[in-house]
Amino acid sequence: MASNLNPNWAQLLETLKSNGSNKHFSKHSQRSDGATEKTALGKRKERSNENSEAVKPNPLVPTSSDCSLTDVVAMDCEMVGVSSLGNKSALGRVTLVNKWGNVIYDEYVRPLEHVVDFRTKISGIRPRDLRKAKNFNVVQKKVAELIKGRILVGHALHNDFKALLLSHLKKDIRDTSEYTPFLKAKSLTEESRIPIS
Repeated sequence: MASNLNPNWAQLLETLKSNGSNKHFSKHSQRSDGATEKTALGKRKERSNENSEAVKPNPLVPTSSDCSLTDVVAMDCEMVGVSSLGNKSALGRVTLVNKWGNVIYDEYVRPLEHVVDFRTKISGIRPRDLRKAKNFNVVQKKVAELIKGRILVGHALHNDFKALLLSHLKKDIRDTSEYTPFLKAKSLTEESRIPIS
């Protein structure tokens, strides 16, 4: 199996094995606090600040510290499994961010039904997260207030609305799962996939 690995990964695995299971380090690198630490990946290249203007901003980092409610908000919900088999989805967490990417609302939600599957690998929700969660009705009311009259961005928002038992004006919804350029890119990606044997 190791022969199918990229040579760099194979070398890293060999380095880790040769240093023992509890040691994952072989070369020195600089930590952010200035101390030296060992790492299997080796020494990082020092980069000059000459091309700092050419560096593109990270789209996942907020571009402003403004945490106010803006005319555009994005929403994502995480679901947990309810019903006897855990195959019915119920709201477990809802997060709203403003147009700058700053969180304006983030709450765990206590579902109305007994949770039998936390779907932790997908949702990130653990049993302890729901112990002090807010009641569904409280969260539903707050989300309705926050999104009213605003443009709402999200992915497959129909699932989030179903879990929240809410609706929103179609003209104010920007759903990335229905955005044509993304759909075209997805179909091109699927066509170019090479089956792994």
